[in-house]
Amino acid sequence: MSLAAPIPNAATEVSVSAPSSIGRGGRWVVGVPYVWLLAFFLLPFLVVLKISVSQMGTVHPQDLLVWKDAGLQLQWDPGHFAAMVDDPIYLGSALRSVQYAAITTMLSLFIGYPFAYFMARARKGVQALLLMLVMLPFWTSFLLRAYAWKGLLSQEGWAHDLIVGVGLDVPMAWLGMISAPGQLMNTPFSLVVGMVYTYLPFMILPLYGTLAKLDLRLLEAAQDLGATPWVTFWRITVPISQAGIIAGSMLVFIPCIGEYVIPELLGGPETLMIGRVIWDELFFNNDWPRASAVAVVMILMVIVPLALFRKYQAEAQEGLR
Repeated sequence: MSLAAPIPNAATEVSVSAPSSIGRGGRWVVGVPYVWLLAFFLLPFLVVLKISVSQMGTVHPQDLLVWKDAGLQLQWDPGHFAAMVDDPIYLGSALRSVQYAAITTMLSLFIGYPFAYFMARARKGVQALLLMLVMLPFWTSFLLRAYAWKGLLSQEGWAHDLIVGVGLDVPMAWLGMISAPGQLMNTPFSLVVGMVYTYLPFMILPLYGTLAKLDLRLLEAAQDLGATPWVTFWRITVPISQAGIIAGSMLVFIPCIGEYVIPELLGGPETLMIGRVIWDELFFNNDWPRASAVAVVMILMVIVPLALFRKYQAEAQEGLR
């Protein structure tokens, strides 16, 4: 008596071969972003780090490894980092950059969260219109928008006339937002206004993407249990939208630290930020190593807190499991 050979099961073959294909696809999905970061972040950062410890030549930085006396010699100068500690302009501009970036981020969150919440709760047709209005400024040149605010806040601008007409310039001068009543340009106020206007869409879009997926049944359940709208907002809506808040804050805070164009056009002497310091060292003083050292410190100021935050967030998620 002979036994017939078992007929291969297509479902079994698919289930066996699927993990290998999923594994290959997963490696592609993970590998492509890593290659992108390696090519466009890590390698340029290593180049800047190399320049920061080099010695400046007549035109460009000298090589770290030179052939001298029948052997390779390392010529490096870490003194550019030490000079940043001795000169208060570097520490002051770095702290000022963090300060204005934090203020811009908080104001963008304060303005953008209600707008994103309204967009997420609006009708589908209205959502598309509001989303287009949020993205509309990207259709205009970045420089033109900055120059527009320069005209609006100047002595002949209608925004200047409106603020001065209602008398807001007096308390703003008392709070230190402007240098004197009627002087709105080249002040911390004009700088923050320009940066909030520029980076506000980067806060609204991640918040909208998170709030649009909010399950409204959770809000209804909270109301059925006797929670007030304010308690429901803080206990349900805000925790669920935490990912959008973090993403929007990072998208605003990180570029604001190294911003150069807006402080140059709308800021003043008291709003000197780290981007202008790097520009001066590189193009006016022709000191590439010093400018690169400042850039390395600025990058570490952003990367290290982000890495610590991600580590804390991962540990918190593991604790919840």
